[in-house]
Amino acid sequence: MPVAVDRTPDMGASNDKGNTGDPLPPDATRADKTKKLRPHRIPKKSREVLEEQPVAGSSTEHAHEDGSTWSWRSLTESSASKVKPVFTKDGSYFMTASGVNVKIYSVASGQVVSTLSPANTSSQPAAKTGYGDAVTSMALSPHNAFQLFTASLDGCIRVWDFVDAVLLQTIDLGLPILHLAAHEKFKNEVCVALSKKTKKLNVNKNPTKEDNAVVMRVSLIPTNATARLPVQQPSETRHVGKARAPSALAFSPSGSWLVAIGAHKAYVARTTNLQSGFTKLISPDKLTCLAFHPTEEYFATGDTRGLVRLWYCLNDNIPSGVSGVEKKAPTTTLHWHAHPVASIAFTANGAYLLSGGDEAVLVIWQLHTGRKEFVPRVGAPISTVTLSTSNSNEEEYLLGLADASFVFVRSGTLRLGKTIARVKLDPAISHDRSSTSSRVPLAAHGISSTLILPSSHPSTLQLYSPTTSKLLSELEVSPSNRISRRDEKALEPCRVEVSAISDSGEWLATLDTREGDHSFRGEVYLKLWSWDRKAGQWTLNTRIDRPHGLAKVTAISFRPRTRDDASLLLTTTGEDGQIKVWGVRTSTTKAGGTENYWVARSTVRYRSEIPTHASWAQDGSLLAVSLGPYVVLYDPSTMLVLKTLSCPECSAIASTHFIGRSGRYIAIKGQRDLVLWDLVMDSVKWHYRSSTAITHLFSHPREDTFVVFEADVKSPRPKTYVLKFTPSASSPASSYFLPFRLQNIAACPSKWLMSNESSSFAFVGVTQDWNAVIFGDQIHLAESDPSEGKGLVGPAPVTKQTLFQDIFGKSAFADISSSKYNASAAVSSTTVPWKGKQVEESFRTPAYLMPPLSTLFDPLMDEFLKLRPPEEDGPGGDDKVEEEDVEMMEEEGGGDAPIVVGNRLERIVDDAEMVSMIELFKSHCLLRIPAPVTTAPTTPKVNGYHKYAPKVNGVAATTTPTVNGATIPTPKALPTKTAEIVSADLVPEPASSPVKAGQKRKKSVG
Repeated sequence: MPVAVDRTPDMGASNDKGNTGDPLPPDATRADKTKKLRPHRIPKKSREVLEEQPVAGSSTEHAHEDGSTWSWRSLTESSASKVKPVFTKDGSYFMTASGVNVKIYSVASGQVVSTLSPANTSSQPAAKTGYGDAVTSMALSPHNAFQLFTASLDGCIRVWDFVDAVLLQTIDLGLPILHLAAHEKFKNEVCVALSKKTKKLNVNKNPTKEDNAVVMRVSLIPTNATARLPVQQPSETRHVGKARAPSALAFSPSGSWLVAIGAHKAYVARTTNLQSGFTKLISPDKLTCLAFHPTEEYFATGDTRGLVRLWYCLNDNIPSGVSGVEKKAPTTTLHWHAHPVASIAFTANGAYLLSGGDEAVLVIWQLHTGRKEFVPRVGAPISTVTLSTSNSNEEEYLLGLADASFVFVRSGTLRLGKTIARVKLDPAISHDRSSTSSRVPLAAHGISSTLILPSSHPSTLQLYSPTTSKLLSELEVSPSNRISRRDEKALEPCRVEVSAISDSGEWLATLDTREGDHSFRGEVYLKLWSWDRKAGQWTLNTRIDRPHGLAKVTAISFRPRTRDDASLLLTTTGEDGQIKVWGVRTSTTKAGGTENYWVARSTVRYRSEIPTHASWAQDGSLLAVSLGPYVVLYDPSTMLVLKTLSCPECSAIASTHFIGRSGRYIAIKGQRDLVLWDLVMDSVKWHYRSSTAITHLFSHPREDTFVVFEADVKSPRPKTYVLKFTPSASSPASSYFLPFRLQNIAACPSKWLMSNESSSFAFVGVTQDWNAVIFGDQIHLAESDPSEGKGLVGPAPVTKQTLFQDIFGKSAFADISSSKYNASAAVSSTTVPWKGKQVEESFRTPAYLMPPLSTLFDPLMDEFLKLRPPEEDGPGGDDKVEEEDVEMMEEEGGGDAPIVVGNRLERIVDDAEMVSMIELFKSHCLLRIPAPVTTAPTTPKVNGYHKYAPKVNGVAATTTPTVNGATIPTPKALPTKTAEIVSADLVPEPASSPVKAGQKRKKSVG
């Protein structure tokens, strides 16, 4: 437990010459050579200060209060589930497993609309299985499309009405359920794979990692004794057969076969004779996934070698009535993957097979030819592949990625569509990042109200907005290959270890490294990024190679509260013993503009000590560097030593922090010791010692308070204690408890707090399990996903684009007159239009990375053109014309959703829509009205050539517009208002008002 030890005259940390344990440094100032103050020689003023302290030599034990929990919220999923999502029959929603819960997503919005949680019900089993309670399998009820079956490791089968979010039934089997399968041929029955809670033994009789399991046929009808209980027992269970480490279980589409796969075997059984057990089919490699052909009686499997096999064995050659028979089966092999195949699925027509794995590539196999197509770089390794049929009858592929995100792939174009993601953070794909030795980049950006977090790959950062619970973008700090061949040595990825943001929010510093070996020399890069306010993204400004050689960089810190970039400084310390200060230099470009970049300003050393931490005073006037048992204060302008503090209580100082706005106190943190130094009194204020490890310390930016984080390593469950201190006492003013351990912590802006108290704190951290959490005093964030079940009212809203909109665009048939133009919304829009060089620079990219030009045209024109607001008719409105300089702004009528380049929806046009389109053109566009006979005007010749009349959009100004030889009547000749709108779209503008460059656009008021 923590022990607070108050300062005594003999033990206080001192910088005087009489301290023989730590000699006075030769470059100490005169103020450092003060004689040791004996008790009888203490001045009166200093004696009054000491009298306010507790009795010398006294110590107080502080017990942690586990009941006082600090408010916190997780920003990530507990882990990426490998359970395949399940779509509703209409394709409007899909359900995914998330730990013990099932989340229901809307396909249209990508948001979680409901959560099915057994924690809010009385459906808990009487006995624990010891395997947890996570959901392991899901399936729609074959007899009720609005019911969902779930199986969990707690041994329960649950039947949900997901429309009303009601738990209908709970069947307890008493053993962990690994897989579940249902078929319409078997009413009120399911087949499950149960773990026997034992392991396979090797030749030495030692247990392996493979579970011994059994497949059983379970009735969903409860026994009479438990029919009215919340947790029921099945009325009948039938043993089908044993299976070793099953990884999948499924019925054939006809329901004639039941297949399970596990280890090197595929277990096949006839459903008409399940009591005969399984026939074992041998596979040369371990099987990982299973999928049945939608119409034919064969199935496909994936294995750890990267092979996809098609098994043509479900016929009369399977022996009937004989169990435990092992045989080989005829198969067809498809091979592209270099790593294990994670998931496979057939398309609805059975002509194609989809496969995905660690390569982050979706492979589409054409079965009758063996050809393949690829959808590369989906973002992360693929965990699941599921088919979806949306309301527009277009087939889509839903990819569940290993970073807990989902990506839709359109079958018509094989392009990535909508992406559903919160925070991409998953230890399963962390490339063996050690949670103890590797540092975690973490920072909070105040301008954009975003968090900078490590992403699913160690070379990438992600920008997440906790106020809106949305993932905004990813920043690839160091481009690198993310996959290697199976037979080759795994690639050592570049790792972003440190990220720091300046107080102004205009600069971001990152440190990425890659360890070397006998054939490769290590890399260390310090990169400075500038914030582009117009584009809302970080842009690389300066790259510094090996700022401290190949030595480890121990600290990066920006100077706070600077007036401009000229006074902004960046301090780095390294294990090479050097302390470097970097500054901004401005140069003039050839075009006459200015350009800022970073250069080394000064380099200093302090004896042979290794600097471990650097921090700045709140006003940026002092720089404190921790070096072994010393704390050295520097003048940042000259980098001269102002003062040296020695701390015997901390033989190895981990970090030093200025306390409060005034910076009077310095908190010195060791492994278990905390010393508060008063710079005005030039003495130790108090000393605090903890029985656990002190991991982090943060000072409040406006108050003389600070918090200390302690990791309880002795507790069987991970715990972190948070203690709040004030300079007046060595005992914590308050203490809190967090049910996890933290790898790194960063302070958050105060505007994220609900509390108006000046002493409130807000932090974001990454736990030992690689989950992002935010915690503090009354955190104010947007509502997260609904934790309780909500009813689904009707199908999800889907905006269906018509064939008219495909040809003319959405705005051609929009009812502009019925909508009101919101001028204030246009002014307050945060989207900045493309201008000048921004448009040019958007095309400066390799051709293979450019999206189709057809997808860039509409967004670009929407930025240049502004929707004309409707004007109310008034007296004389028809004749009144007002000249107005119209700015190029984005179109506000298109909704609040951002434009996503390359995300055009491909549709299937049905026959009825095509017939209506043909009739429209026949009735309106193919009218042959006799054209009046006119004499073509003679144009004068200039130098022997005709001088052509001016043209507007390629049409001569003096020519009457025609369509297919027929003269189109003017809008005044049409009898109805509808005809007036149609003809107005077809008639070109008169030649009297051509659009010229540099001329202001005119619009009618009336």
